[in-house]
Amino acid sequence: MGEIATFSKGKGISKNEIVDNGETECIRYGELYTFYEEVISEIKSKTNTDISSLVLSETNDVIIPASGETQIDIATASCVIKSGIALGGDLNIIKTKNNGIFLSYYLNSKKKLEIAKLSQGISVVHLYSSQLASLNLKFPQLEEQEKLSSFLSLLNFRIQTQKKIIEDLQITKKEISIKLFKEGFNSSESKKENFQKLGELTYIVNKKNKENLKLPVYSINNKKGFVSQSEQFEGIDSDERGYDISLYKIIGKETFAYNPARINVGSIGYSGNLENIIISSLYVCFKTTDTVDDEFLFQYLRTDIFRKEVLRNVEGGVRDYLFYENFSRIKINLPDLKEQIKIAKFLSKFDEKVNVEIELLTQYENQKKYLLQNLFV
Repeated sequence: MGEIATFSKGKGISKNEIVDNGETECIRYGELYTFYEEVISEIKSKTNTDISSLVLSETNDVIIPASGETQIDIATASCVIKSGIALGGDLNIIKTKNNGIFLSYYLNSKKKLEIAKLSQGISVVHLYSSQLASLNLKFPQLEEQEKLSSFLSLLNFRIQTQKKIIEDLQITKKEISIKLFKEGFNSSESKKENFQKLGELTYIVNKKNKENLKLPVYSINNKKGFVSQSEQFEGIDSDERGYDISLYKIIGKETFAYNPARINVGSIGYSGNLENIIISSLYVCFKTTDTVDDEFLFQYLRTDIFRKEVLRNVEGGVRDYLFYENFSRIKINLPDLKEQIKIAKFLSKFDEKVNVEIELLTQYENQKKYLLQNLFV
């Protein structure tokens, strides 16, 4: 790459120099890991630092971190398509007459592992311009570079649009959920509050796997709820990892389970039609009485209303826990069963729509991954 590019470094912009009303847009190296992707068009941060002390971008610059925590993370390139952007310290700046967007995609896909291997260090990994210059690259004609980069940018734009669709749906559902769990569908019934403790609506189930049955092992995560451990840990479950599964709990249909140390981040699941599975004894497991609809309760347990109640009722030192005793004290405004089912079905429709959009996003991302693996030689 040293034959077709020149290299330079950015200049340090501290966190304290970032201000909302800054006059100069800027990019700090840590943002490449957390905010930006292959192409940078919208800038996150601004600064009022004297422009004479800054290094400013030119259109088509490609930037890549000069230091980071891991080798694979440091191999992260982005093309800046705006000029006049202040580029922070610990950024390698690559200038080339080739298409910068094409180069960014190229470095992030075909050359990512090679760049990672070039970086050096243990606690802090460094990547020098001399190492980047040693990369062997094969460029098609500029016209072909522009066609490929344009196509990939369009696909990336579609991915970002899809993420925004999902985010907007989730925000809308969150707002509607708060209203429904406070007021219900019929505003005239909002005055008829019926607060009940969760302990009056649920009861503990605690069936141990005393016979050491080789049942499927599951865990609970904050995105999918019940997840097979063989899926989560690449085909290896607790039994194969040497855990004593006789201490695990057997889960039947229509059972709730949560991690008392992680319920504050939504680590709760509902088994539905799942049965004859086992989970760690650390989980709190319960079922419901006939006075509450399971889907209604599950929707409630994923609201901000419930999370606020969790924070009020947790106990512990280094880590907060919500055991069943405290969980059972939390109160919920419980409408009649007909209204519960109506609310649950309405919110479930949102979940179905979000899941469809997430599946579409996955397809776009897989398409991008396939193209990046096959378009570059």
